[in-house]
Amino acid sequence: MNVTIVDYNSGNISSVINSFKEVAKDKVNIEVTSDLATIKTSDKVVLPGQGSFKSCIDGLNSISGLIDTLNEFAIENKKPLLGICVGLQMFADVGYEEVETKGLGWISGKVSKIDNQGGKFKLPHIGWNEINIIKDSKIFKGIENKSHMYFVHSYEFVPEDKSVISATTDYSSNVVCAAEKENIFGTQFHPEKSDKIGLKLIKNFLEL
Repeated sequence: MNVTIVDYNSGNISSVINSFKEVAKDKVNIEVTSDLATIKTSDKVVLPGQGSFKSCIDGLNSISGLIDTLNEFAIENKKPLLGICVGLQMFADVGYEEVETKGLGWISGKVSKIDNQGGKFKLPHIGWNEINIIKDSKIFKGIENKSHMYFVHSYEFVPEDKSVISATTDYSSNVVCAAEKENIFGTQFHPEKSDKIGLKLIKNFLEL
């Protein structure tokens, strides 16, 4: 099996690469590339995202044909794709970080700043937080509800259709921390920084 981690200059993704390689061992071939032909022939794709919504979208747009290739992979061919952090947020129609920026439009919704209730809650939201698993999801197989995952974000994904939400976390309000629609999965938290439970989620994705 070939799994591609998309490298599109979205910041340091070494921890994502290391975690996937640790879980995959020799059973799964992990490629890190923005090569369109490699992505097209992959069995699964991982879309990491660090930095702002706009910088990540700009990064995708900077590689000619990359967004079209991702659309073909995930939307037309319905192959499994996992978005991490801003990788999940980019599924939305639009993001409001820095300036209004068009997203991939895979899951209808928007990305807006977490309401910190007039400064009661620190932004960015950094650290371990409990997740509430609200949907029977293959990527949460064997992961207990109320497990703790590691977060670093100031913006949240707000989907129009609440049925796509697979987990939430309480921080200022009920924040979406995992979503899925058919073959597309996304986590707001960083599984690669979430110790053994995060590695279990990565394993679940690789075994889909």
